[in-house]
Amino acid sequence: MKLPSKLRRKPQLKVSRFIASWQELQGYCKDKATWPSAITSADKLLDAALKKKRFKGKTMGERLVAAQNNLSDNDMVWTAHNMAKRVSEVPNLKLRERDVKLALIGFRQALKDLGAFSPDATYVKDLSAPEPQE
Repeated sequence: MKLPSKLRRKPQLKVSRFIASWQELQGYCKDKATWPSAITSADKLLDAALKKKRFKGKTMGERLVAAQNNLSDNDMVWTAHNMAKRVSEVPNLKLRERDVKLALIGFRQALKDLGAFSPDATYVKDLSAPEPQE
């Protein structure tokens, strides 16, 4: 007997894959010229998590709507996703460091909410903390 889709459990995500991808995109944060790549990579990573969790929708926006009850800060995720769309539509878009950090924090929280990272996530650099001075 097949259970209705609402009663089926969402599949588990391979945390190690998402950790590796996140750590790779954090490398893009070092240089202002690669900030757009960090934003678009984070957006694609979140979309991959939504697809793996089988949220319905033809577009990422539709999948985000389907997942909104699973996200702790839906507004922040939408802001981050909209920034990623602007980055892909507008070449040479000027980004502020604060906006990039907030977008990445939103993506990171959504990935945690979906189970792509464990809740403690010590392997994910805290983007809200200031960089140590050497």
